[in-house]
Amino acid sequence: MEISAITRNVRLSAQKGRPLARQVQGLPVGEALKVAQFSPLKAAFHLGKTLKSAMANAKHNNNLDVDGLRVKLAVFDESTRMRRHWPRARGSASPIARRLCHVKVVLTDGVEQ
Repeated sequence: MEISAITRNVRLSAQKGRPLARQVQGLPVGEALKVAQFSPLKAAFHLGKTLKSAMANAKHNNNLDVDGLRVKLAVFDESTRMRRHWPRARGSASPIARRLCHVKVVLTDGVEQ
């Protein structure tokens, strides 16, 4: 059975979160939380938050034991961009794209339905 959780529109570039997501894939949930907890990256906070949400979904919605779950998929996908402008000389402006991302975590218990 697969349980997922998504955190949308995180104010973070997806490129900065992807290495952490690769570290977590395939680990048991407890180990993945430790990796997220002890990492100094901003992405780790949002990944940990999404992991906890997926664990709560597994426990409350599907009545699964949280200790037996593994991280099947952890992804930082690109989202929309906030368009801003930086003032320049002689009344002109340069565009700035403030990037956002979606964090998706899929947990599995290893049992197919």
